[in-house]
Amino acid sequence: MNKINTLKAGQEIILSGTIYTARDQAHKRLTETIKSGRRLPIELKGAIIYYCGPTQTPKGKIIGSCGPTTSSRMDAFTPLLLAKGLKVMIGKGARSKEVKEAIKKYKGIYFVTYAGCGALLSKFVKKAKIAAYSDLGPEAILKLEVKDFPLIVAIDANGRSIYDQA
Repeated sequence: MNKINTLKAGQEIILSGTIYTARDQAHKRLTETIKSGRRLPIELKGAIIYYCGPTQTPKGKIIGSCGPTTSSRMDAFTPLLLAKGLKVMIGKGARSKEVKEAIKKYKGIYFVTYAGCGALLSKFVKKAKIAAYSDLGPEAILKLEVKDFPLIVAIDANGRSIYDQA
């Protein structure tokens, strides 16, 4: 993801590499950990977080259905995580003005992926393991290895958003 600054809102890309899943409760814990000065369970610097809580893994599969969740639910936590090194977020839907400004300030990027296609998106996941907060069940942080994961740039590093376009 060293090409973040060259990507423009509306561009379609495919991503291969490591991403972490994290939803509401994981975000709450991450921010509480930061605020308390304790060590985070995952490295945020340069990290990619996918707002996703996969369904139970069917027998013989790597992961269950893993579609994006509504990103605005993480908006209260996002500026702090970006300040601590988070670079990439993946989800669905528009983001708040504060998040958009933080993305621009910290030169991050926000991607969306196809909602309602969790079963299809699971086919791009090649490995999955729990990385933190296993007690949260489907909201645990998972470390995923993905190949050719389809994404659309929703908010680029300059703050341009597909949601602002006519």
